[in-house]
Amino acid sequence: MAENVVKGPASYFPSIEKKYGRPIGEWKELIRASPLGKHMELVAWLKAEYGMGHGHANALVAHTLAEGK
Repeated sequence: MAENVVKGPASYFPSIEKKYGRPIGEWKELIRASPLGKHMELVAWLKAEYGMGHGHANALVAHTLAEGK
């Protein structure tokens, strides 16, 4: 029986919530509310403003932008 394994950016979500203390929905709201629009601008912003690691920031931005900012 195959297990449901989360792949891609969403696989980072449990560790992001645990490490940074906010639910993923809240992070996505922050990204959507940002005046920045480019992927790497948003990644740099999360790293600078919230001390987020590159991989976590990249996963959040990629997932959020894929849904449509």
